[in-house]
Amino acid sequence: MTTTSTRVILPGLLRDLVGVGEIEVAAGDEDRTVAQLLDEAFRQHRILDGKVRDERGRIRPHVKVFVNGEDATRGQGLATVVPAGARVHIINAVSGG
Repeated sequence: MTTTSTRVILPGLLRDLVGVGEIEVAAGDEDRTVAQLLDEAFRQHRILDGKVRDERGRIRPHVKVFVNGEDATRGQGLATVVPAGARVHIINAVSGG
């Protein structure tokens, strides 16, 4: 069992909504999936969930989730395993004209 926490790093737009740039999630007995990590990370910041996932719980098309630098949205998505101590970056696309 490890005690290393996982850090979820938020982009500026989400950071501004909740007033924090990172959410620390304590390590559990087992590795989590991206879905489980987001559930736990957003427990105290519920507004983030609707910005990152749609009503079906899927990652929104304009959002990318990187686990230790690897694009989870291109791999197994929400089923991607997040090892304890990982750095998870949430990136949202910004468009305009």
